[in-house]
This record gives sequence, structure tokens and C-alpha cells, in this order.
Amino acid sequence: MDKCVTSERAIPKIATPEVDTLKLDAQSGRTILGTTSTVLGSIIGTTALVGIHHYYRKQQQPDARLQDYLTGINSQLQSLPSFLLQQPQQSKQALLAPQLKRLQYACQQGMSAWQQAYQGHPNSCDINQSTDGRNQDKFVDVHTTIMLARPVCWVSGVTSIPQVTASTHQDGDDSGFGVVGIDADRQIVWQTTMPERVHDIVVQPLSDDFSKVSHRDVVVMGRRPSESFWVLDTATGQVKYAIKSAADRHFYGHACYSLDGKLLYVTENDTVSLTGKIGVYDVNKGYQKVAEFDSHGIGPHELIMYPDSETLIIANGGIKTEQASREELNLDSMRPSLVYLNRHDGRLLEQIVPEHNQMSIRHLAMHDDGTVMIGIQFQGEKYLNVPLVLTHKRGDVDLKPLIMPNNQWQRFHHYIASVAVDSQHNLLCVTTPIGGCAAIYDLNTRELITAVRLLDCAGASVLGSKGETSANDDAYPNAGQAGFIVSDGQGQLTTLCIKCLSVIESEAVDDKQAERIVKDSHLHLMSFDNHLQAL
Repeated sequence: MDKCVTSERAIPKIATPEVDTLKLDAQSGRTILGTTSTVLGSIIGTTALVGIHHYYRKQQQPDARLQDYLTGINSQLQSLPSFLLQQPQQSKQALLAPQLKRLQYACQQGMSAWQQAYQGHPNSCDINQSTDGRNQDKFVDVHTTIMLARPVCWVSGVTSIPQVTASTHQDGDDSGFGVVGIDADRQIVWQTTMPERVHDIVVQPLSDDFSKVSHRDVVVMGRRPSESFWVLDTATGQVKYAIKSAADRHFYGHACYSLDGKLLYVTENDTVSLTGKIGVYDVNKGYQKVAEFDSHGIGPHELIMYPDSETLIIANGGIKTEQASREELNLDSMRPSLVYLNRHDGRLLEQIVPEHNQMSIRHLAMHDDGTVMIGIQFQGEKYLNVPLVLTHKRGDVDLKPLIMPNNQWQRFHHYIASVAVDSQHNLLCVTTPIGGCAAIYDLNTRELITAVRLLDCAGASVLGSKGETSANDDAYPNAGQAGFIVSDGQGQLTTLCIKCLSVIESEAVDDKQAERIVKDSHLHLMSFDNHLQAL
């Protein structure tokens, strides 16, 4: 049965029973006493860090308030005693561990953020300067971050942030555009305001040096035809860099990292020739643009890295647009293509065109076995029925459609917004906000399992993310779970868990395909945008 939980705050309050109902033996009392001392020590240390941080923050942002910190700290500490009082006596000691890990994580992130901001961390930059030297004096005015201390599992763009955050915009900007970090419980960890609507979310691959995991970057691309992208800290949501496009260029809303995380590749438009370009940005040089390749097509949209780490795969949508415009100029003469490039020198390795020239190739996902998953946005007549979800393997001359019951692709209204693949369980999820559903495919059979009704859904990502923590951390209930998380413009984050087919076959149910999906929605007071990315 579906269930929907409405949340007006990042952390719900938990009712606390009377204290006199809790009876501890001597050993449990000593454990709680020791734990309380540890917690109090952590609070004192954290308070000192907050005081120092706020002193410097106040100099840059006069309207900064201590309430921003107190809201997060109060929510965390509220949950600890009330949570314990509700538990049976024998389980209290075991349940303390994840709560203390969360508090320890808060202290570590507070120290890390302070060091990076005010002690010149080697990977930090002067946020008052853009990479092309242009002054960004109002940087802190357009980016305001509110953070709670929990590990992040997913990052998403949003088109409306609750008024408590949006009110901090300057110059009357009340657009409410932003980015949020989401934890394993689908609670908002941090939210950062943005000056314009964003599109793709790109997370830096894990470093070999595990100590740097909490300092990974997340790139937030402006929505096409933006001339900006931003680099945030995945743990805190703080903006580290604001990058502007070169002259006669604008971005197409997508990017991807090299697998070693050292280079960022961005789809761009030459606003003079209207041809597609791939910009190459050096992470270690503050995301300075160091090279540029042809995309060998028009209107490149999403691009991904092939598992060999040497090859870029590009979705050339085939649609011409001018600078600062979303108007399509060539729908009758479109030339979409799927392109494989050498990522070092831009050499064309393969190029495949779809069966219809108005099948705009837009979104991609990479299976671990090297199969490319493809989402189409068809620009032709509405009565035409063309495949919208296809796959490709290197060496194949054609794109191969997945199987749609009765070939009824029109139920997706010619529009696929996101593509996400669960390689471990061989599953695929595609979303269509116009069609109002998320479709789950079994890649073993290439057949549709079911299409789940979700109004205005767009973002999709794998469910089994463990976030920015150790692989043996037991605080992530979704780890290893087959399925996906889907975001929508109604403010819902919905998990779609897929049961094993052998389990379903053993159950006495009429609609076995429908019973394979367990749907659970969690509602927030914000509208989620196009893309959702797992860490």
C-alpha cells in the first residue's frame, strides 16, 4: 500500500514518554552517563566552532543569524533522548551507536567547513573571484546555505525553496531556485539557494584517498541556455566556485567527470556557428577551461563516461538554438546522433543515428557492462509512434529499443526526462513528467515491469546509495536494495523497491507485475527539478 508522509521540517519531532517509565540497571546507567559526558563535550566543542565561524560569517554576511545554527543543532539533539526513551531497555546501548556517529559527523563537518573557509584549505578557492578574474562581490548574497549535520545520499535541484531560505535572496529575488542534499531517510540535509534554475547534478567520483571522501565536489549546471555552472561541497552544500562560460558559448545543462575526478567535460554551444562543443575543465586548476572538442553534432545534451575511462559518450540532440534562447530553429532538419569520442584528443570513434531524424537523443545512463541506456524526446507529429527508450553497445550499427506492451510508446507522450540504471540488479528506470509516470524495465528480458503513476516526475536515481560514509556503516537502510528513488514537481521523493521475481511467483496475487513494485512517497514543501543524482 502506498504511503505518503508530509514533512514541514527537515527532522520530524518525536513524542517523548514520561521519564519515570525508564528504569536502567547500574551498567546501563554508567553507559548513559559516559555517553552524556561525550555528548556534552562534543556540544561545547561545536559551540566554540560555531562562535568562531559566525564571527567571520557576520563580516561577509551582515544578516547572518545564530538561529541558522541553533535550528540544526536543536533538531539533532532533540531526536537523541526522545528516541532512546521509546526503546526497550536492552536495545538502548546498541541504538546509541548510530546517533553518536551522526553527532560525530556533525562535529567533523563543522571543523572541516571552518578550516576550508578561513584557514586556506589547499583545495579551497577565493569565492569572490571567478576563474576568468571577474569580480563576484555579491557571491554570498546569491548563495545562502542552511545545513543540518547528516551524511548525504542524493543531490537534487529544486524550483522552490521554503520561504525561510528564499527570503534571504537579495535585490528582491524570490525565485526560490536552489539545490538540496538528501539523506538516506529522504530528509533534507542542506539547501543552497541559486540565482537561476538549475538542471544536471554531477558528483565527483570517489577518490582513492578515502580521507577526502567528505570533500568531494558536486557540479550544478544551469538550465539550458545558461552561461554558468557552480561547484559545491557535497557534505555541506557550500558553493566553492562559480564558473562562467567563455565568449560565444553557453552551456547545454549537462556535464560529467573523468573517472579519476580530475577533469570535467561540459556540453556547450558555439553561439556563432551553432555547432556542439565539449568544454574540458581542470579540477585542480579551479575548474579552469583547458581544452575544447567538437561534439560532432548539434545541440549536445547529456554526456557520460564509458567504463574504460578513455571514452566519452555524447547525446547530440540535433536541435539548433541561439544564445540565450530555448527556441528550436531546425525541427524539420534535425540531425541527432549518439557519439563516442576519445576523451583526450576529441577523436571521433563511433557515431550512430536513430531511425527517425526527429528522435532527439537527450539523456543517457551507463550500465556497468558497457551498455548505454538512451532516453528520447521526440519532436515530430503527436500521432507518430516511435520508441523512446533504447540501448546501444559499441560496435552495433543501430540503436535497439526496449519492449513496450503493444508498442504503445505514446503513453510516454514523446518525452523521457531521466534515465537511471541499477547495474547490480539489471533494472532500468525512466521518467516522463508529461506522461506522469516512472517506468521500470527488466533488462534481462528488456520488458516493462510496470509504469508507476507519479505526476510531474522527472528526477531518477539508484536507491541503494550509501552516501559519503564507510562501506561498513550500518546507518543506510537502502544499501543493496533493488530499486530507484524518483523526485517530482509536487515535492515528493518516492522510493520504488523491486521485489525478486521468484518471491512474487510464490505469492498468491493476481497482478504479479504490479506487486513487484513497493512504492513509498515522502512529501516536502518544495518542488524538485529535472535531475536527481546519487553520491
